[in-house]
Amino acid sequence: MSKRHPVVAVTGSSGAGTSTVKRAFEHIFAREDIVPAVVEGDSYHRFERMPMKKAMAEALSKGENFSHFGPEANLFDKLEELFKIYGESGGGKKRYYLHSTEEAQEHNARLGTSLEPGQFTPWEDIPNGTDVLFYEGLHGGVEGEGYNVSSYADLLVGVVPITNLEWIQKIHRDNAERGYSAETIVDTILRRMPDYINHICPQFSKTDINFQRIPTIDTSNPFICRNIPTPDESFVIIHFRKGAREKWGIDFQYLLGMIHDSFMSSPTSIVVNGGKMGFAMELILTPIIHKMIEEKKHS
Repeated sequence: MSKRHPVVAVTGSSGAGTSTVKRAFEHIFAREDIVPAVVEGDSYHRFERMPMKKAMAEALSKGENFSHFGPEANLFDKLEELFKIYGESGGGKKRYYLHSTEEAQEHNARLGTSLEPGQFTPWEDIPNGTDVLFYEGLHGGVEGEGYNVSSYADLLVGVVPITNLEWIQKIHRDNAERGYSAETIVDTILRRMPDYINHICPQFSKTDINFQRIPTIDTSNPFICRNIPTPDESFVIIHFRKGAREKWGIDFQYLLGMIHDSFMSSPTSIVVNGGKMGFAMELILTPIIHKMIEEKKHS
């Protein structure tokens, strides 16, 4: 745990909706004049796009499990090192994974490189003078043999839709944005399942706060569902880990009064309408971020 230089990590699997949480943090940072060092989880994958495809094909030919969810395809030791170094000094190194032509053009212009989508930019120093490290990706709370990334996160936030909803979101995204067929996407889900169980799910036992979205319409067969449930067609369960309520001064009565139609489903959980998820996030997370930065100033 860092106090001098806070580390915030948002963790969730592909298609889980971590981008919604990222936008909430962006609003907080802009409104409160907080300067973040933003780190994308994809930049700590081990392989670029083409080598990843080759490594995956080799693993499949041998009957071995291999996916972006597991340690074989990631640099967990370097991610742990970044969290540790930033917590101690406010420094560290990061890079970018180029998802698109637009991203490649942007970073090529900035760095004077000629990289293509599917490649990494060179490692570069995190700028001086940032207030907080903000990580968003698959593995902000991962722990295993020889690494424990979660131990260096000051605030760990999980984004965990129920499995059927997660699959629906992934199927729609991969089909619309990447042109994958439904059969290919299902094969990917099945291939990733062992790593999902062993390396993604355990993180949510370590998170300080989980935002779990649950649809209120029928999603019993996610592979034929035509549309992603809208925010108003879902609830969000906001769960606070044991000790987090006291640590961050969470006042449930205040939240219930501020968020219309919210209610408590357990002594550690509050339920809100899906359309209020972003508002609830900013309401909960803003004072936490301020408290972390104040602790930094007085450390």
